[in-house]
Amino acid sequence: MPLIDSSLFVLLFWAVAAYLIGSVPFGMVLTRAMNLGDLRSIGSGNIGATNVLRTGSKKAAALTLILDGGKGAVAVLLARLFAGEDAAQITALAAMLGHCYPVWLGFKGGKGVATFLGVLLALAWPVGLACCLAWLIAMAVTRTSSIGGLASAAASTFFMIFLGYGSALFLGILLTLLVFWRHRENIKRIRAGISGNSDDTILRRYSTFGPPQSLDIQTGLQSGPMFGDGATRMGSLVPLNNTSDPLKSSRFSIFQD
Repeated sequence: MPLIDSSLFVLLFWAVAAYLIGSVPFGMVLTRAMNLGDLRSIGSGNIGATNVLRTGSKKAAALTLILDGGKGAVAVLLARLFAGEDAAQITALAAMLGHCYPVWLGFKGGKGVATFLGVLLALAWPVGLACCLAWLIAMAVTRTSSIGGLASAAASTFFMIFLGYGSALFLGILLTLLVFWRHRENIKRIRAGISGNSDDTILRRYSTFGPPQSLDIQTGLQSGPMFGDGATRMGSLVPLNNTSDPLKSSRFSIFQD
């Protein structure tokens, strides 16, 4: 931890400000603004970029990822500029709590990976870059977003020590624990050998056949096109052994919230 130079009032002010900044649910704002439906009723119901991708809009998902990370970075940078390093670390934790437990949504928010990466990039950019790389590698290897996030969080404390940012180690441990806590259901499914989001579904994105498809692991049925032209529409259920299934001749990606 850095030396505490700021007054209690200043630290509380930046903690509240960072919480409010972090609690802005950009995923929900963007999906509503782009007429993609109610994000809480889509896929896992999560407000993060992975679930936004289930609307079929890569643009909305990318913007959500950037804005969720950006709000954490902005909170930290503002606190550092106007108060100091002690306030910056307080705001990092507060912004994460705001994203994961936003008051506007009944304290039911996202899982914090994008915001986690954003605050690390602002606090210690070499650590942030290393964690982003760990996230990308783990997600590319497993094609599972939750494993990418968990790998990034787990590696963050080692990066802090190795890259000489020991003053942020305690904060890094707290942030890592928060990310793991928010992924506790995913961890249970991973340990049980189940892939999918909180609804036990796999999101498949066809490279040549358009919008995402979903697979119900329990029933073994694949849904038809769920989204198209920005409007939500449910397709019919098709058995996986259907010989006309284009999955057999196309690439697909698996995402897990």
